[in-house]
Amino acid sequence: MAELALRARPYSLSYQTGLVLVLLAGACWSTMGLGIRLMQEATVWQILFYRSLALAPFLFVVITIKSRGRPFRVIRSAGMSSVSGGLALVGAFAGGIFAIQQTTVANAMFLFAAAPFFAAVLGRLLLGEPVRWETWAAMAVGAVGIAVMVQEGISLGNWLGDAMAILSGFGFAIFTLALRNNKSQDMLPAVFLSGIFAMAIAGVTCWALGLGFRLPANDIGIALALGVFQLGTGLSIYTVGSKVVPAAELALLSMTEVVLGPLWVWLFLNETASLQTLVGGSIVLAAIGGNALTGLRRRPAPVGLR
Repeated sequence: MAELALRARPYSLSYQTGLVLVLLAGACWSTMGLGIRLMQEATVWQILFYRSLALAPFLFVVITIKSRGRPFRVIRSAGMSSVSGGLALVGAFAGGIFAIQQTTVANAMFLFAAAPFFAAVLGRLLLGEPVRWETWAAMAVGAVGIAVMVQEGISLGNWLGDAMAILSGFGFAIFTLALRNNKSQDMLPAVFLSGIFAMAIAGVTCWALGLGFRLPANDIGIALALGVFQLGTGLSIYTVGSKVVPAAELALLSMTEVVLGPLWVWLFLNETASLQTLVGGSIVLAAIGGNALTGLRRRPAPVGLR
């Protein structure tokens, strides 16, 4: 299992191994659309509750192993940036689930991909981080692709799904900003807190709306599996791999999630995307890929991990 990479004994992680881990993380994340499509009755808040019910304890175990039995110290040391990042992820998670339920998986995934651009703008405005001119150009191109997809969503009456997908990307951008503000290399404490927050918020919302927690075993099982394998495992191995893969390459490699997500629902459920979605999505992916390629740095040497 990938979490064996978090063993206490030091070892060397090569660039090639990190590359494989990041690609596998994208593959894990890409299964969300298929999992949600296979559910029968669960609403956004019920899915969020049960997925978080599995995510939080799973990540607590990972953090415990990584910290050599001192998880609370690691979580406390993450500070308020981890809290704000965790809260932002709750919005991102809820928006992502809602978007997939309201529009095609391809449309939602392509719009999720705009998150790096939101992060660049927010980083410039709030943290004073410089933005390369190539990134500004990529954002302009990406905005055209987003406009193409949103225009179709409005014409088909799926505008709310598109809006939630964009909101989800915005939430992930705020999460990224919180990590940068804390100068943190480890996203797991923030994600663990997001699981706690999401479970509490979704639980209260289900109770207040009278949705309850009784669902078909199929729905509960899939939601729990998404918490462990799709989100928990994906983030855990991504955290390890990201230590030796340059940031620009991470943006490029994470596109595997966007490519594979629509592929799974097409292979297993025969769900297809419209021509306009494919055109708009291709424009967004081209913008992200171009921005990543222009920002590639020299590959780092293998590093020792503990």
